[in-house]
Amino acid sequence: MNKKSIIYILIAVILAIAYFLNKNPNVFKAENNDNKILVETKKSENKSGNSAISGEEMLPTSTTGAVVFHDNYSLSYNEKYEQAEWVFYELKNRNVSNNNFQRPYFIFDPKVKTQSADYRNYKNSGYDRGHLCPAGDMKFSKEAFDETFYTSNISPQKNDFNGGVWNRLEQKTRYWSQKYNDIYVVTGGILTEGLETIGREKVAVPKYFYKILMDETDGEFKMIAFLVPHESSKKPLYEFVVSVDEIEKLTGIDFFPGLPDTIENELEQRSDYKSWSF
Repeated sequence: MNKKSIIYILIAVILAIAYFLNKNPNVFKAENNDNKILVETKKSENKSGNSAISGEEMLPTSTTGAVVFHDNYSLSYNEKYEQAEWVFYELKNRNVSNNNFQRPYFIFDPKVKTQSADYRNYKNSGYDRGHLCPAGDMKFSKEAFDETFYTSNISPQKNDFNGGVWNRLEQKTRYWSQKYNDIYVVTGGILTEGLETIGREKVAVPKYFYKILMDETDGEFKMIAFLVPHESSKKPLYEFVVSVDEIEKLTGIDFFPGLPDTIENELEQRSDYKSWSF
């Protein structure tokens, strides 16, 4: 066999091996469970590193079926009341930031099929455009911050409520996220028949707002819920603590349905705040 023939044979063998590897990419990959877990974790994280932010296993139920997934929070839009019945996100210790971004204009939510309410409904109404997912919780990036200015994420709020007791609760939530490393947050207004409305699209003005927090540390769960009247108040925050069950009765929403029933039922009937540092 001459030298030229040997070269042709080697080329043919190399091409055959390359074809085989292309058809069977995993044939020489060693099993590595750590790498597999890492890949799965990355798939469940978004740009900020928040896991399960839109994870179906942690989302509350939706009474409307209009669930929207943004990069850093999710919401269930209620077209009848022209606002979200809940917003849901995970607030991580490492994401709490004091970045001073310029506030953008409020805009329609591009993912709400029925179109979220126009920001001009609030003009001269006497009410603030109150964030449900606070812009202050999303200062770790300009993209995350801007995402909170969709009109699907606002609800009419009195100025002395928005800048008063509600702001205190938002700040306390950030404090807890740092103390407990990360917490799940669900926020919304109590949407019922007969509410006052504002603007051409009749955006409802809730009489109460709620916030529910859940923490899991080393396999131990705790939960706390607040039901706050839509009015100015100097009361301490613990006076607004109620059971999650009470808010579920008012809203028809099942919060944290992905938890094991025994844990969910035990936590949601409590209104004890002693495990949370005030």
